[in-house]
Amino acid sequence: MIVAMTGSVYKLDPTFAWLEVNDIVYGIHISTNTSYILSESKEKKITLLITEIIREDAHLLFGFHQDLEKITFERLIKINGVGPKVALAILSTYTPKAFGKIIQDKDIKALQRVPGIGTKGAGKIMVDLAGFFSEIIQPQNTLSKENERNEAFMALQSLGFKNAEISKVFKAIQSSNTQEIIKEALKMLK
Repeated sequence: MIVAMTGSVYKLDPTFAWLEVNDIVYGIHISTNTSYILSESKEKKITLLITEIIREDAHLLFGFHQDLEKITFERLIKINGVGPKVALAILSTYTPKAFGKIIQDKDIKALQRVPGIGTKGAGKIMVDLAGFFSEIIQPQNTLSKENERNEAFMALQSLGFKNAEISKVFKAIQSSNTQEIIKEALKMLK
């Protein structure tokens, strides 16, 4: 199973990307939000999180720049009547956070603006996703802060500092962003 791919963009359309990975070009379906991020990226190598769907007649790859977008897509396609095409249309119309707010606010009119979603489909999506974003978005912030600290910890390890030294210093650090944590820790470790 493919879960992520790193390579360079060979060709980019609003909802489809050709990603060159080790001299092989893969066709990956993407949202317009991911397409925009890729088109603005200055990086030569990019990583897309992948959802792979294998059917009798097709082997499809769907790529996402953000973890929340991938999680939202995978949850959407589990809803009866919502396929990958409609899920991508939702993620092309709204960012995952904006979509989450629509679900939390029960804004059926906003959901009906997505091509391919009528009143009945919008209602079904609202019911199936009730509570989903409150579980996902809130812990994401806590997880994010923890990830920032973990990244800083690993960076300091790679600079040669011992785990005990880093742990001791981390108790006094107030910063929440990786770079600031590293700067603050380096001042204390020297």
